[in-house]
Amino acid sequence: MQDHKDVLASLEARGRLRSLTGQGGLDLTSNDYLGLADSFKLKDAVTAALARGVPVGAGGARLLRGNHPEHEMLEAEAAAFFGHEAALYFPTGFAANAAIAATLPRRGDLIVYDALMHASFRDGLDPARIAAVMAAHNDVNDVEAKIRAWRAEGGKGQVWIAVETLYGMDGDRAKLADLAALADRHDAMLLLDEAHATGVFGPGGRGLGSALEGRENVVSLHTCGKALGVAGGLVCCSALMRDFLVNRGRSFIYSTAPSPLVAAAVRAALKLCEGADAERAALAKLVAEADGHIKSKLGRSGSGSQVQPIIIGEDQAAVDVAAAMQARGYDIRAIRPPTVPEGTARLRLSLSLHVDSAALEKMFSELADVIA
Repeated sequence: MQDHKDVLASLEARGRLRSLTGQGGLDLTSNDYLGLADSFKLKDAVTAALARGVPVGAGGARLLRGNHPEHEMLEAEAAAFFGHEAALYFPTGFAANAAIAATLPRRGDLIVYDALMHASFRDGLDPARIAAVMAAHNDVNDVEAKIRAWRAEGGKGQVWIAVETLYGMDGDRAKLADLAALADRHDAMLLLDEAHATGVFGPGGRGLGSALEGRENVVSLHTCGKALGVAGGLVCCSALMRDFLVNRGRSFIYSTAPSPLVAAAVRAALKLCEGADAERAALAKLVAEADGHIKSKLGRSGSGSQVQPIIIGEDQAAVDVAAAMQARGYDIRAIRPPTVPEGTARLRLSLSLHVDSAALEKMFSELADVIA
């Protein structure tokens, strides 16, 4: 027990101790980009699902008694929506991402993943079984160099390239056209984590990689707890890959199935997402305004997306700035290592339809005062 106390004391001394806090202030931290999570439209969908007898709980894993028609209808609709042959619904995006990393590549293969890839993907890696190497962030040339070096050392298996299409802590975009060409050159599989792009980008909110969906060498992850406003994760892939995940994906096999009621809500969210062009335009307007405020008031460059990092640097300084903004009525949180690289502790400003232009301008003016 003393070791646990020592670890927590060390975290506190470095400004890295975490604690659970309630919601309060203007939302500038959630991933509810389109404002769907608490919307009457989703609440009405849940009410209608309850009325038609959809249960709240699944009662077991899907390979036991937990499989429900709502799961299967969601997967069929998601596959059609995103343009893939098949889809598989997981209880969380974390479980889905970990399953992709742990299950699809086979012994003798190579995984090349971006340096800023989600922790959920990294947690699924098993270096004792499969070679996994990290490439410099958003550096396609480095990805190719890692592949060539592995081949030169005798690597014979399948290559898997893993990226986020929109990076959740930096807000920048993967170079998808270049990555797709690279994957074709090396007969590689491309794993696209669309977590922060789903709902926000692409036709009907289908993501930044929508033009690549349906290719035999593409597997995509669409999380349901961000812009879609619900919960879970959808792996979109070939029917072969889906069957393999059902048979070998431990986080799928050994998890209680997602709530059928939540699956019904995700079905409704996909329909709402497809018709949300006005909401996406409103969000894009906020992004453009935020980029302008960041340049004029902070002297920095914005990300061009709904994820706007304000790098502070030192851990405690980031905590202090966040606390000062919270005291002024803004729900802004400090993000520290190991979530982000050392020396880059930051405020992660998350833009959503929970804020308007006037509130955004006021917030950036106050942030400039606090940082000065």
